Amino acid sequence: MSRALSVAGILLSLVLLAVPAVAAGDGGGESPLEEFAYELGNLVLLLVVIVYFARKPVREFFGERREKIQSDIVEASQILTDAEARLSEWQERMAALDAEIEKIRTTERKRAEREREKILEEAQQAAERIRNEAGTAVEREVRRAQEELRKEAAELALEMAENLLRERMGDEDQSRLVEEFIARVESSANSEGSGR
Repeated sequence: MSRALSVAGILLSLVLLAVPAVAAGDGGGESPLEEFAYELGNLVLLLVVIVYFARKPVREFFGERREKIQSDIVEASQILTDAEARLSEWQERMAALDAEIEKIRTTERKRAEREREKILEEAQQAAERIRNEAGTAVEREVRRAQEELRKEAAELALEMAENLLRERMGDEDQSRLVEEFIARVESSANSEGSGR
């Protein structure tokens, strides 16, 4: 409202100043010095009216503008401070990141080495257990096979001896047959042992 009144006052002053200027132009008989003094008076009067009516709105405008600029400066300063703090924080994080990565790598290498050693130890223990069990199983099977072979050998020896006696073979023939029998028994034992 006060701004509207100020503008109306300025317009009224301009009209009042323009009327004498127009009237002075019609006279035409004045000296240039009087005309200059009259125009200077009009200018001073115009400036006084403008200053009187426009002083408060101009002062308010520039006051508001100054406050806005100051608040913007404070806000920008705060934003700059925050940004610098975040930049500093990120730079510290970046610097610590390489150390953290190396620490993680070292930890993971150690963990992987421990895990590898544990797996190797478990594998060695399992292999040893398997060897022991296999050795025990082989020994058991060998003993069983030997017992079976002994039985078979005894039965075959008796049978062969009986047959030989019946046929009355010579000593050379008997030796040869015994050797063949032993070879068959051994190959039979080997094939049974390897088949199991």
